[in-house]
Amino acid sequence: MITSSYLAAADRYERTMHGWVDAPRPDAFTLNVRVADPWVAVELVAVTLPSPAYTIQGAQGRALVGPPERLDPALGGAMRGLAGLAMTGGFTRKVAEILGARSGAQYFVDAAIEVARLARQVTRLPPERVRQAVGEGALGFWRMDLAGWAEFTDSCYTYRPESEALFRERPVATAMAPEFYAPSLGAARIFNRMKVARLERRDGRLLLAHSMFDEAHSFQIWYWVDLASGTVVDAGSLTPRLPYLGICDDPQARIGRLVGQRVDAGLRRALGGLIGGREGCAQLYDLTADLLKLLTLPASG
Repeated sequence: MITSSYLAAADRYERTMHGWVDAPRPDAFTLNVRVADPWVAVELVAVTLPSPAYTIQGAQGRALVGPPERLDPALGGAMRGLAGLAMTGGFTRKVAEILGARSGAQYFVDAAIEVARLARQVTRLPPERVRQAVGEGALGFWRMDLAGWAEFTDSCYTYRPESEALFRERPVATAMAPEFYAPSLGAARIFNRMKVARLERRDGRLLLAHSMFDEAHSFQIWYWVDLASGTVVDAGSLTPRLPYLGICDDPQARIGRLVGQRVDAGLRRALGGLIGGREGCAQLYDLTADLLKLLTLPASG
């Protein structure tokens, strides 16, 4: 049976995330994240090095709202323990180990994950390199992405090496901006992101919905799950803004692969092959995986 502790007292649950990036120093960014739901609100501010290091130089958490039984007030100070960590493989596990089993720790773990995601949206490249890329149009920005974030190669459909040819075969418009690659010193809010995740029980079905809006993306995804059978009976998305409109669109149709899938522990493991990976969309995968994290799922099989 699919359940969620967040729906224990009501048939509807909503969680928001607001994140933004400042550039107060020439060698580092300040990444800010706030996560909130009806009971708890937390904030994480981290000073981080850009790609490829992704090292957290300092971090401070704050418990903004939440009774002690839902949010241990010591968690905010514990986030200082993130200093020295690299936001690379194993990062989520290390954050969870630092916070331990305190009540509400997952809110700060989720905030740390969002900080790591923001770190993949801004970097520092030589200004002349950025000016040259702007003159090359969408393809110039795409090449700059692979130079600024080496791990992007083969991370999704758009960043496959063979996708470079698509820029010459079809019209491609980019939402990327020069300030993501060479922000002015002292610039504030050079990148801003808002997410809303929603669970809703209605007439024997469960709605899973997630939206994300920022300067490069506009995503709205939804899944309807039949609670009696535990399967996805409908799935859809709206994506009017994408980093490379004309290419990023292609893998969005993969969301339909989830229709008929059982929503159990096995779906978490299968998700990458269904909608992620080099033929899929990393954002579609993350938004869907984050919804599944809000559920208590039955064992697969």
